[in-house]
Amino acid sequence: MQKTGTATLPLHYGSAPKWLYNRMVKLVEGISGIIIDEYGANGFLKRISDPFWFQSFSCVLGFDWHSSGTTTVTCAALKQALRPELGVLVAGGKGKASRKSLSDIEKYSKIFDLEPEKFMYLSRMTAKIDNTAVQDAHQLYHHSFFLTRNGEWAVVQQGMNPMQRTARRYHWFSENISNLVVEPHTSILGETKIKNVLNMTAKKSEETRKISVDLAKEKPKKIKNMINSVRKPFQKGLEEYVHVDVKKIETLNMPKRINWETMKKVYDFQPRNYEEFLSIKGVGPSTVRALALISDLIYGKKPSWNDPVKYSFTVGGKDGVPYPVNRKVMDKSIEILRQGIEESKIGRNEKIDALKRLRRIVPV
Repeated sequence: MQKTGTATLPLHYGSAPKWLYNRMVKLVEGISGIIIDEYGANGFLKRISDPFWFQSFSCVLGFDWHSSGTTTVTCAALKQALRPELGVLVAGGKGKASRKSLSDIEKYSKIFDLEPEKFMYLSRMTAKIDNTAVQDAHQLYHHSFFLTRNGEWAVVQQGMNPMQRTARRYHWFSENISNLVVEPHTSILGETKIKNVLNMTAKKSEETRKISVDLAKEKPKKIKNMINSVRKPFQKGLEEYVHVDVKKIETLNMPKRINWETMKKVYDFQPRNYEEFLSIKGVGPSTVRALALISDLIYGKKPSWNDPVKYSFTVGGKDGVPYPVNRKVMDKSIEILRQGIEESKIGRNEKIDALKRLRRIVPV
């Protein structure tokens, strides 16, 4: 069963104190080394991609359990602690560091003797999908790309909604993905489900994806005519998709935010599928929404408006839902964290504090 989850992540500003961060890096080094020795680099990525394990890991390191910083600071500590000899490296990070993801990947690929183009493409696409294909009012500001010597990869990225002061974390893991644009996430974590999230990655959106590709291969003038032909009683539908104030206009005009140069570029490219369509530079949320609008209002194929945030359990539930607690797995996970703390290169007092934090999460 794929492990997915939800967590409350209020948006917190500021940085972790240097004294705390330096100790976090040492703890990360110790715990990560134990996991990689025991389960290999791929097993380490599998745990990083598990939202509950990641959250517990952050708590053990000493960060607030419910803060948006559980993502950014933990990933920064991982980037600093992981070394080539461990077989895992982390590209990108928060803000300016996220914009260095591609150069980081290029450098790390050379260290691991891998072709960088594939992983640079995956880095771009995972970010674009969570900003464009999943429109949940959270703009990405953090992107960490994990890469192993064998070419396995994972992504932990986070978006913010400053108006609501919430953050949302997106987990990707190469082992779980068969198609980048069809329910590719290991999990998406957020405070609550949001109404009317355009989710073009949902299986329910399959017909909308197909029609969007077909439309993208039409001349832009034809697409303009299609939207201009949409009149009452569909005004409410247009407002849902493109945020146009329909009360101010007599007819449904093409939204101003559609980039027609981009649409011409898409037409010239003639994408074969939805992934190729999204990969074209300039294709953004408005383009995706406009084509989904035509699919819905003209062709009668509705996309998914269900928020993909999910909730489950890491090792099962005490009442047997969705499945009984796997005590062996749970005990092993606790032991790995405990052993990592014991063997990390930090002082006795710091180890005691870390073990206390672990005990607050689970009985050690």
